[in-house]
Amino acid sequence: MLSIRVDRDVCVGAGNCVRTLPTVFDQDDEQGLVVLTDPTPPEAQKDLLQEAVDLCPSGAISVE
Repeated sequence: MLSIRVDRDVCVGAGNCVRTLPTVFDQDDEQGLVVLTDPTPPEAQKDLLQEAVDLCPSGAISVE
């Protein structure tokens, strides 16, 4: 099982994660920072999760 962590203190609100995988990530309405909507997505989304990690300009997302 995949486990995702986000660090809202590091997030800059670029939104690349939401555009890559909107079923797992969202942005809050106040600051536009990442919100994790599914912390344990299916293994089938592993490639998209890695893409979201790679596209995050601040390094706020990690997958274990």
